[in-house]
Amino acid sequence: MLCFALNSDKGNLITLIRDRTQYNLAKHSLSKTIMTKNSYQKPSQQTQEDALKIARGTQRPAQTKEQTRLIAQGIQKGIDLYKKQQKEKARDLNRRLKKLSTQKQQSIEPDDPETQLIMVYRQHWLPWLLLLLTWLAAGIYFLV
Repeated sequence: MLCFALNSDKGNLITLIRDRTQYNLAKHSLSKTIMTKNSYQKPSQQTQEDALKIARGTQRPAQTKEQTRLIAQGIQKGIDLYKKQQKEKARDLNRRLKKLSTQKQQSIEPDDPETQLIMVYRQHWLPWLLLLLTWLAAGIYFLV
């Protein structure tokens, strides 16, 4: 049958082979796309509404709806990029805070178990002096 096709119509066979090759390539790229993580997430409804509101607010008199929609899409991408950057900064800050807290905990723990921390509380002499003077004044008052 293949020989018959070659003899009868070479052009149809070539297009058939070309179409089959394109199908295989498309199938291969589609399988790669499905296997990889989809990094694009659909923007939230609020982001879409905000972008459209901003685009309508800056709309020119001769501007078409299609142009306004394209501007809104650009604004929406900008908002998404800003949110992504803020999330990245927050993750980085959390990493740094966690790293600092672990370093602080390690520095607080004593390395030598024989070393003990001795805290001495020392009180000021003024309150004791005032207490003594008060008792002396009360004693003198009751004796006289």
